[in-house]
Amino acid sequence: MTTNTQHAEQITSALNLSLQPIAVAFANELPAGISSFEGSVPAGCSFWQLAMKDVFATVASDHALCSIGIHTHNLSDAPSSQMVELQTTLQAMTGLDYVRETEIPQIPVMSTQNKFTIYGPLSDFPIEIDAVLLFADSQQGLCITEAVARVDGGMPPALGRPACAVIPQVINNGTAAMSLGCCGARAYIDALDNQVALWALPGQKLAAYTAQIDTMSKANGVLTQFHQNRKNDVGNGNRPAVSETLATLS
Repeated sequence: MTTNTQHAEQITSALNLSLQPIAVAFANELPAGISSFEGSVPAGCSFWQLAMKDVFATVASDHALCSIGIHTHNLSDAPSSQMVELQTTLQAMTGLDYVRETEIPQIPVMSTQNKFTIYGPLSDFPIEIDAVLLFADSQQGLCITEAVARVDGGMPPALGRPACAVIPQVINNGTAAMSLGCCGARAYIDALDNQVALWALPGQKLAAYTAQIDTMSKANGVLTQFHQNRKNDVGNGNRPAVSETLATLS
């Protein structure tokens, strides 16, 4: 069992995730043993869903239908149509007042340019990881938030549009972040339903996040029972001391 497999199993078990964690890495050379993506997707975030099943590498041409994704990932060898498509997209968004000109520079973009973006299940990922993505509901996100705050020494930011910007956000800053997604990602990714948000963790601190997610999950389980017992006791007309409620825990 690899370290990545252990991290994936521990995170999935601790949070009771229904969708397995996926890993993302950037490279300027195609890693040995990793196949190139074949096919077409409407947006770069579509790769996240495909990555739950297999490890594969993409280049800018695979992201050609997603000018925003090429921009946030700062992919080299972008199609010649990239800038035209990006400007057309941004003009449409500014026309709707969805994005303003002054807000565009605030969108996170990878600080380094790379040729390949590699995706795959964390459990099977064979190379060094730059970011890990988790699809989590609000209760799972509670444990992640508490774990991240302990590891990073501060509360994680919550990002909006575009969803793909959460990857450069965590890689550039070395700290975790949550993305509430964007209307595009929620249209393209079945996993990103109305109950789910996306979390991104920088790969270099994955062991620390995994340990604290496990700790916070166990602690939340015990404390949830504590509060439920206390709620029931008070509902029955009692006024229990904390020590009395603690004594009810197995």
